[in-house]
This record gives sequence, C-alpha cells and structure tokens, in this order.
Amino acid sequence: MADADIWPSEIRLLEAGRLLRVSFESGEVYDLSAEHLRVRSPSAEVQGHTPQERKTVGGKRNVAILSVEPVGSYAVRLGFDDLHDTGLYTWPYLRELGVGAEADFSAYLGELAEKGLDRDRPGER
Repeated sequence: MADADIWPSEIRLLEAGRLLRVSFESGEVYDLSAEHLRVRSPSAEVQGHTPQERKTVGGKRNVAILSVEPVGSYAVRLGFDDLHDTGLYTWPYLRELGVGAEADFSAYLGELAEKGLDRDRPGER
C-alpha cells in the first residue's frame, strides 16, 4: 500500500487514554497501547538521529495519552501523561505500528531484558 493511500477515517482514545484506536479508510483498525506508542515514539529524543542512537525506554507500562492533536493533514502529535509530546505520528507510521504490533512489542520486551530495564521502573539506554 502506497503512503498516499494510507488515510485514517477515525482516531479515538479509549480506556482512559491507555489505548488509541486508529481506523483507516482501507477498513483496517488497530488498537495501539499508549505504552507501545510512547516507547516507539518517532521523536528524536527516542529514535535519535541514527539507528545507533535509538533509546530503549522503560517504565511506561501505565503511561496514558492525554491529547491527540492534528499536524497538517499527515500526522498527529500525541501528548502523554509523562509530558512527552515531541513525536509526530504519521499515518504510515501508525499503520506500521498496528500491522507489526505483536512482533514489535515482543522485540521491545527483549530489548528491555537485554538492557536490564523493565516496564515498571523508569530508565532508558
């Protein structure tokens, strides 16, 4: 699917901000946890400027999304209750997170274990 074909029909916060449901015009619907969205934030703070700079962020099991703000016609900015709000989640990136959610979250859990971090204690490496 070309990026130009990826367009959301609805974005809705559920479960007191712990879940973001993204429905696409294609009929795809993804429920993305706030934790997954936060730890995979597309921000430079998390992703760095090169793959080697990407951080693994722990302690976000109970994070919630406080705000969803449109950015032009291509993305949303999510504001989290830990005050992180610098990532722009484009429509293709939200779809990518939805499609690969299970495998990506499993990889994240592996990264936490490898770096001595966990989902409940804040920290990053």
